[in-house]
Amino acid sequence: MSLLAGAGLSALALVGAATAADAKPTKRRHVAAASSSQAEEIKLLKQQVEMLTARLDAAEAAQQQTQVQAQAANDQAQAAISQAQAATAATSKVPEQVKSQMATWKPKGGWWDTTTFSGRMYFNISNISQKNGGIKPIGTTNGTTNGTGFNIKRFYLGVDHKFDDIFSGNLTMDIANVVGRTSSTNFNNLSAPSDAQLVGRGFYVKKAYLQAKLNPALIIRVGAADMPWVPYVENIYGLRHIENTLIDRVSFGTSADWGVHVLGDVKDGILSYQFSVVDGAGYRNVKVTKSVDFEGRVSTQYKGFFAGVGGYVGKLGNDVQGVPTYHTAKRFDALAGYKNKMFTIGGEYFYAKNYNNNGSNYITSATLSDKSEGYSVFANVNFAPKWSAFGRYDFVKPRKEQFDRVKDNYFNVGVQYSPAKIVDLALVYKRDKVDNGTIATSNGNIGLAGVSGTYDEFGLFGQFRF
Repeated sequence: MSLLAGAGLSALALVGAATAADAKPTKRRHVAAASSSQAEEIKLLKQQVEMLTARLDAAEAAQQQTQVQAQAANDQAQAAISQAQAATAATSKVPEQVKSQMATWKPKGGWWDTTTFSGRMYFNISNISQKNGGIKPIGTTNGTTNGTGFNIKRFYLGVDHKFDDIFSGNLTMDIANVVGRTSSTNFNNLSAPSDAQLVGRGFYVKKAYLQAKLNPALIIRVGAADMPWVPYVENIYGLRHIENTLIDRVSFGTSADWGVHVLGDVKDGILSYQFSVVDGAGYRNVKVTKSVDFEGRVSTQYKGFFAGVGGYVGKLGNDVQGVPTYHTAKRFDALAGYKNKMFTIGGEYFYAKNYNNNGSNYITSATLSDKSEGYSVFANVNFAPKWSAFGRYDFVKPRKEQFDRVKDNYFNVGVQYSPAKIVDLALVYKRDKVDNGTIATSNGNIGLAGVSGTYDEFGLFGQFRF
């Protein structure tokens, strides 16, 4: 606009010059009058141009200010749009955040956060054929009935609660299926015990202890808890649902008892130990005695190889007020073998002195004493995913001094299918033969005094655990 104003002034100057050049000479006064008039016109024109220029400058300044304001308004609008878009995006993510929070949400801490429940059931559907002197006994003999049936040999229910990083507690119930016969007689008639009074009474507290775990190498349990030897062998054997381990099967040891138990692992489990001071009568028979029994174990495992030694010494719960004791029960245990993901092979040995068996109480006998020994070899092979084959053989001489001719030969073979981690199903054949006498086993008493006996069983054995 300034350039236009300047161009207007230049045009006026040119017009004035041209007019002056084209005019004819007149008299001096006329020239002076004309010059004065032109000067006034030029002056007015200059004033008008200056006013126009000022207006144009003001208009330009106003336009520039308007443009600045418009740009600022546009910037504000863009900022508002961006904020709105961000808010919309954040709003669209809220449901996903809520879902994530709901997926990880837990109720406020309580006793249930550190409490676990567990269970394990051993069951079988099988056929039993038991003979004494080659003849099947009539009806029920020694708690075992010839024939076919379903049996739940054990059902363990456990609760474990952790109080803090050191203290915890465990309660495990043992439900045993006591084999007997139904009867309409008086079940409360304790003066005349019978099989009928045993039915439905196989409910025991197997474990009930308070534990203090000071570190992995020093754990203390007070109450009824696992003993050092039998649970250790069961863990390696891995087929407890099919049969008890050696000393448990022939009643030369128990899996749990009431007392104080100290255990731990050293060097990341390469070396482990357990020592227990107990009542001695087993977890099913709590007693107050004048002395306590002792069982211990030291074991090792390295790159699949395992070995352990242990022992027991005590009165087996017989050292009670008013009852004299003349002998002490002693037992030595040993185990060795190799175990990996493909197979397990192992062997167990025991030697016992003055252990009670088949009603003979050597602890309280002033004249009788005895010795026993036995061994077991076992193996299993995982020949396919979820499939394995296994076998085991036991030999026991239960009373070497009093009844040297009595011998026990036991074996089992089978194939197992494990459809899930919590279920094992095995097709099993068992045979137990006792020569020249009788012996108490986990399958009942086999044989009679001076008479050989056999026990054959075939069926489906399994376990379910959670």
